[in-house]
Amino acid sequence: MHTLEPHFAWLNLYSASQDERSPFFERAYNEFYFDKTVYNYFIHPQWDNFGSNTLYIKILFADYQTGFAIIEMIGEWNDALYNDIMMLKREVLEILGKEGINKFILLGENVMNFHASDDSYYEEWFQDVEDGWIALLNFRQHVIDEFRRERIDYYINFGGELDDVSWRKQGPRDLFGMIDGILSRRLQ
Repeated sequence: MHTLEPHFAWLNLYSASQDERSPFFERAYNEFYFDKTVYNYFIHPQWDNFGSNTLYIKILFADYQTGFAIIEMIGEWNDALYNDIMMLKREVLEILGKEGINKFILLGENVMNFHASDDSYYEEWFQDVEDGWIALLNFRQHVIDEFRRERIDYYINFGGELDDVSWRKQGPRDLFGMIDGILSRRLQ
């Protein structure tokens, strides 16, 4: 797992560590010191810890004028033991929300498992975005199945066209435009 780096092709466009509005502003990375783990496997040092024991993220792009952020994830999303959604919401999403972000694209092909608790933080997040939306792209089928079992699909958009998006081949604004189009059709 230590070779799975966050997507870096957009670094010339955006870096959360250089964005004073980002919760990771001025974060320093040591490319040779592996200190984060998932399932006792070291992960690449470029992933950001937001307080979870098992889930890490990377804000790949944030556009405050348009109001969207793209966040890549790795690890185990565990609300049952660690209340990861609460940590993610309080430590990252609310900070971005206060800066005008109300559309979130979460990239989840490296999320290995999801363990649910209650849906109150998802409901709160859904209410916070008001005219925006939350989209999950490329999550594994068993993770999506668990989201559905817990009825989190009431608050978050996933499945269908969002399950197989070739996002790495696009620029961040093009990806946003495509997802915004998909969700506009869904919400009509």
